[in-house]
Amino acid sequence: MSLTATEFFAAKLQFETDPADLAADRASGVAPLVIDVRSAAAWAQGHIPGALHIPTAELHERQAELPADRSRAVVVYCWGPGCNGSTRAALTLASLGYTAVKELIGGLEYWAREGFLVESDAGRHRQEPDPLTAPVH
Repeated sequence: MSLTATEFFAAKLQFETDPADLAADRASGVAPLVIDVRSAAAWAQGHIPGALHIPTAELHERQAELPADRSRAVVVYCWGPGCNGSTRAALTLASLGYTAVKELIGGLEYWAREGFLVESDAGRHRQEPDPLTAPVH
């Protein structure tokens, strides 16, 4: 079975979100559960404020920390475009029955490059938006 371009791109948007759309959802009160699936060292270095930290390899054993409502919107992220940990995590969550799982394209890298708030063990910070990823005001 082959997909049409319309079907492919509609499906892609159903399973991916980008940093700007995630930030807009969070600002509007339509906040999905955000899960950082990187290592503890990566989490300490920086993560999206309010995210839940469950490394990909621990998702099965830490299911009790996930929402009982498997239709709840969930967004998973990893480092950036070169990391497929979030793809693996999204597949795991889907196999556990979560029906509204999305992957944050660009991961933490593009979240930070677009100027959104990052939290680390050192505190909260925001970098100036990279003009190659977001408009500079």
